[in-house]
Amino acid sequence: MEKKFKVSIIQDSPVLFDLEKTMEKTIVLTRKAASNGSKLVVFPESFIPCYPRGLTFGMVVGSRTKEAREDYRRYYENSVAVPGPEIDQLAELTKELQIYLSIGVTEKNGDGLDGTLHCSNLFFGPEGYMGRHRKLKPTAAERVIWGEDDGSTITVVDTPYGKMGSLICWENYMPLARMAMYMKGVNLYIVPTADQREVYQATLRHIAFEGRCFVFMSNQYVEKSMYPTDLKYYRDLENEPEVMSRGGSCIIDPYGEYVAGPLFDEPGILTAEIDLDMIVESKLDWDPVGHYNRPEIFDFKINERP
Repeated sequence: MEKKFKVSIIQDSPVLFDLEKTMEKTIVLTRKAASNGSKLVVFPESFIPCYPRGLTFGMVVGSRTKEAREDYRRYYENSVAVPGPEIDQLAELTKELQIYLSIGVTEKNGDGLDGTLHCSNLFFGPEGYMGRHRKLKPTAAERVIWGEDDGSTITVVDTPYGKMGSLICWENYMPLARMAMYMKGVNLYIVPTADQREVYQATLRHIAFEGRCFVFMSNQYVEKSMYPTDLKYYRDLENEPEVMSRGGSCIIDPYGEYVAGPLFDEPGILTAEIDLDMIVESKLDWDPVGHYNRPEIFDFKINERP
């Protein structure tokens, strides 16, 4: 295992509802981060094609509209098929740059058999596409656009820097989901999110301290003026603030202390060198899957059947 390496966290905006242009921007940002010497590059939740904050898709209890369905179809058509051409493109990029990449997407099934979308996090490396994690439980109105998934995509991948995995946004408030990450040996704990609140920073610091792992959080920076004005329900944004997502991206060490960030109110790339020796050192007095686990008292299971 390599003990020291650089990580870059991307805090930026996609070209909202535009798959092709967002892919172009993703490639530019990834190359820029890799030019800093970073071996791991982390993007936010649903960076492709966007996290549609503020939009209702016309959904009220007991009623839908034709206009809302058109907005949903537009979102679906600009989402990422797995497998699909965008997966191949990103796989070739990480092979070329010899880096690892974590990126949040709205995913549609590549086989085209269903119309359900998922909030997913995809993993790539020098070997290409490595796997995905689908959000287990979309929060509140997210359930209008994203389906739930099962335990088969609680995915952890091996890298030369240890095990990498992710929980998305409010999945990190699910204690047993966090424990699943710890039990799988994650030391590179990735949090793609849309939560820009100060209280979420406390959650991130707690996870790093609890899990004795490095936490990499990436959020978008998005302004209202970036939304396409020809959305059928663009009027939903009338009372929204100009800055729709102010970010908060950061890197946190196993003691719950900031290594970089948090970055608020602007786009940017956070880059820092990580020293993995801190993980072992931190477990002298606390190890959630070792001497603080007590498996003779607590029985923990993960159902990973599809």
